[in-house]
Amino acid sequence: MSLFKARDWWSTVLGEKEEFDQGCLCVADVDNSGQDKIIVGSHMGYLRIFNPHPVKPGDEVQAEDLLLEVQLREPILQVEVGKFVSGTEGLHLAVLHCRRLCVYAASETMGNVEHGNQYQIKLMYEHHLQRTACNMTYGPFGGVKGRDLICIQSMDGMLMLFEQESYAFGRFLPGFLLPGPLTYSSRTDSFITVSSSRQVESYKYQVLAFATDADGRQETVQQKLSSGKKLVVDWVLNIGEQALDICIVSFNQAVSSVFVLGERSLFCLKDNGQIRFMKKLDYSPSCFIPYCSVKEGTINTLVGNHSKMLYVYQDITLKWATQLPHVPVSVKVANLQGLKGVIITLSDDGHLQCSYLGTDPSLFQAPRIDSKEINYEEFGAEMKKLQKIIREATKTQDILPQSEKHKDLIVTAEVSPDLDVESQAIDSEVKAEVVPSVTVKVTIQSRVTAQKPYLAVCVQAPLALTCDWFSFNDLEPGSSETVVLSVFLKGNFPPAELEGNCVFSFNTPTELNPEGVPKVVQCKFKLPLRLVCFPAQPSKSANHKLTIDTNKPPISFLTIFPDFADPSEDDQANVLGFQFLTGSKITLLASKTSQRYRIQSDQLEDLWLITKELTLRLEEHFKKQNCKDFVCTFSGSIPLQEYFELIDRHFELRLNAEKFQELLSERAVQFRAIERRLLTRFKDKTPAPLQHLDTLLEGTFREVIALADAAEENQANMFQAFTKLKSATHLVIMLISLWQKLNTDQVAIMEATFLPLEEDTKELGWEETVDSAVSFLLRTCLSKSFKEQALSHSSQISMPKDTSRLKKNISLFCDRLAKGGRLSLSTETATQQATAVPGGCATIPESDLEERAIVPGSTSVFSNHKPTAKQKSNTGLSEDAAEEAEKP
Repeated sequence: MSLFKARDWWSTVLGEKEEFDQGCLCVADVDNSGQDKIIVGSHMGYLRIFNPHPVKPGDEVQAEDLLLEVQLREPILQVEVGKFVSGTEGLHLAVLHCRRLCVYAASETMGNVEHGNQYQIKLMYEHHLQRTACNMTYGPFGGVKGRDLICIQSMDGMLMLFEQESYAFGRFLPGFLLPGPLTYSSRTDSFITVSSSRQVESYKYQVLAFATDADGRQETVQQKLSSGKKLVVDWVLNIGEQALDICIVSFNQAVSSVFVLGERSLFCLKDNGQIRFMKKLDYSPSCFIPYCSVKEGTINTLVGNHSKMLYVYQDITLKWATQLPHVPVSVKVANLQGLKGVIITLSDDGHLQCSYLGTDPSLFQAPRIDSKEINYEEFGAEMKKLQKIIREATKTQDILPQSEKHKDLIVTAEVSPDLDVESQAIDSEVKAEVVPSVTVKVTIQSRVTAQKPYLAVCVQAPLALTCDWFSFNDLEPGSSETVVLSVFLKGNFPPAELEGNCVFSFNTPTELNPEGVPKVVQCKFKLPLRLVCFPAQPSKSANHKLTIDTNKPPISFLTIFPDFADPSEDDQANVLGFQFLTGSKITLLASKTSQRYRIQSDQLEDLWLITKELTLRLEEHFKKQNCKDFVCTFSGSIPLQEYFELIDRHFELRLNAEKFQELLSERAVQFRAIERRLLTRFKDKTPAPLQHLDTLLEGTFREVIALADAAEENQANMFQAFTKLKSATHLVIMLISLWQKLNTDQVAIMEATFLPLEEDTKELGWEETVDSAVSFLLRTCLSKSFKEQALSHSSQISMPKDTSRLKKNISLFCDRLAKGGRLSLSTETATQQATAVPGGCATIPESDLEERAIVPGSTSVFSNHKPTAKQKSNTGLSEDAAEEAEKP
């Protein structure tokens, strides 16, 4: 137990689901018996009076501690005890409701049976308010003796003063917006409040009392209830923040002071509004109360905050800090049962506690240690056993523990084989008549308790989802959840991938961590090709053509593309047409005599999805036929020149984005400069001609808007160009892998090299990232000699001036793969390649191709054969042309 926790002397919880605020707590001798009582009113209308007695730790509060509990049927805003009844100086209880002020007399009736005495309250008088009340204060206004007057502040800024049973007058506060804390200083006979302009304001009672209307006439009863003259403030102090509470301190040994608790500061003011001292707080306070200090000339202050802490300050010096079990909204200091300085705190949900500061002696005693003889043989055997366990544990290199045979949680995604009957596409930019959508059903099966489960579903733009995230209640073992969503094409250009990913995150509680250990489960799903394209008539002319070789006879398109081919048309067995929703067409041909397939289109990037779908469907078809030796190869030329054009287009848009940013910055500076000139003219007391500054301002504003629109359009074009570049990059990687027969690991290295980013950012772009990665491979596993390996490479990546270096490195990359280089991230492999030939010569021979690749815009292509004249002139769709294309 910490020494700095508030010691619980007496505590209780008031009601159920009741709310309390700053004015709901009061400590006074309400029944005039000579002992302090605790009076609490709630916003539910319950009034309670307590006379607490100390209880032992662990014991419950005695029933006789609650003297009175009564429901007043209206919310209680504030309770105060004072001399509110004429003809007597006894203390009475004032209860402020929203539209009513009630004054009660609390009395004790001697009981005739063993149940004890009875307490009751009697209504002495009440005032019905014409305005909604906010708070109140009381005191001997005007220097009266033997009685207290009440001042109520309304929500619209009117001070209503009551001389006990009668209404005196009402005055409006000048410049009022919102009500603030209100208190009365008997020393200066003035009311002090904090306005919404964050100023402490003081108003003399005499000024309030003698204020008259503007026309100087007598106030009628109706004017007293509804209006009053604006007041003249006595003094004003700007504290720069809103105040939570105000308290007047006037002890015998201390100077009369005004304490103001702000949102971040504690102020102590003199009677004339000058600051005595100020304390900046590094926390958010909730309540405070000043009280008498044992040191002459100083004042102690209790400050509670929202971190359940209670601080004790002597002027500005922190003397003590203690932990409370709740956040206090009101704090008082009282003498209860002969104990002085009891701290009474009340929380907003009804936790009432009486506590004291201090420390309790530690009752813990260390247990006696039994002396036993040490058995060294037993300890030695145990040490060997533990060392064996440690050695076995250090053998595994995995950071995470090995997964169990049965997974704790399984996420599966099932894509509907058919498109949705009614499309679920929302706000699609595609100009097609119908934008199809497909349903994806995600199922989560849990075998353990999953806390805070969250599912996120992702697809790459321009694809979109009807809903991309889901939250669930905690999953119990054996339970399951299912969600359904739809995927559709939103952007007006083809996607680079037809894949999606489901990420399910949750917490699994353990014995050591009840809050749970975070875990993540993922699963991928493949979208159908019909989502982005539909069957179309084959096209005879095309700018780009690719030929894929296989080692098996061609398969009819009616078999591998049943969703696109029409069985009634015989010509679709060897020729098939596709058209994307965005308008571009792709044609697929299969030779009847040779083992080749041709894909052709007007755009290079459009070939990717059809080529990938063809190879996947061929592999699935022969896998079903139990044919394990099926292989696809590519023996044509890598279309680097067309690929470089896409790189240049993307880089040009990136340069345009930087230009737009610079122009926007310049126009913004110009716009702000014109604004400053205009403001100077407008503030000038002697008007001067604008000299067409308003026209210049409007023209600059139009330029800023036009540049912003152009930058936004360029950003959209850049994202579309990056998607096309990714599609072409996927295609180039596939052609190189089929050409060089690369394994899975080598293809993964190429994908990491050429596809490092999901999208461009201001800090990092595709060109510089790929250039750095390709340069690293050229210096390591694809290096010609030790000299290249020793070349230093700059660790700083920045946007290049042009793409010539990148295109040169890509050409060198393909050339060295063609000469026998192999991709590897291991340094040993690169060293073995460099030392395989005596004298340290590289295994990759040099050629004049690398010299040609240095020239920007080189048209170098890489092939295993020389193209024939028939290959160069082939542009038709006849069977002979398809068979003769790309022949060695």
